[in-house]
Amino acid sequence: MSDEKKTEEVIEETQAPKSEAEEPKKDAPKEEKKEKAKKDKAEKKKEEPAAPKEEKTEPPQGQSDAYLRLLAEYDNYRKRSQREKDALYADIRADTLKQFLPVYDNLMRALNQSTADEAYRKGVEMIMAQFNKTLESLGVERIESLGKTFDPALHNAVMHVDDETKGENEIVEVFQEGFRLGDKVIRFAMVKVAN
Repeated sequence: MSDEKKTEEVIEETQAPKSEAEEPKKDAPKEEKKEKAKKDKAEKKKEEPAAPKEEKTEPPQGQSDAYLRLLAEYDNYRKRSQREKDALYADIRADTLKQFLPVYDNLMRALNQSTADEAYRKGVEMIMAQFNKTLESLGVERIESLGKTFDPALHNAVMHVDDETKGENEIVEVFQEGFRLGDKVIRFAMVKVAN
């Protein structure tokens, strides 16, 4: 054979289509890898515990009403507990502030007494001003009483006097100042009422 024929045969062999048996051999490793990956995934699923599925099932009709009632009762309980907690906080705060009111009364008595020592008087006035400022910052208000109409929700009448120059149920004298914290009365004002 000539050299040209030999080279043509070699070229034809390299370009000739390969048999079907040879083609799967090249693809076989790819398919084996895919199958192996599938098997690995399946094994992992078997090894891992199945996550619980959340199923939305509606209870039977009779249980649905009971469930709604229970839910409403719990909501009412939660709201009532919150109101009680808020009220308890306000009561404790008012009781604590009430313990300081005798100090206020004693400072008022000290201011009402005459003294020859002006430095002493000035010191008591400064303490009283600081005490009032502290009460204000805590939200405590003094109940205005003198010249006002008697209100049993704010005042405690300990004396009564007949006076034609004053109006009916008018407060003519305050024996002890009253205080309130918001709408809650900490201490009722002790007063003398006319007519």
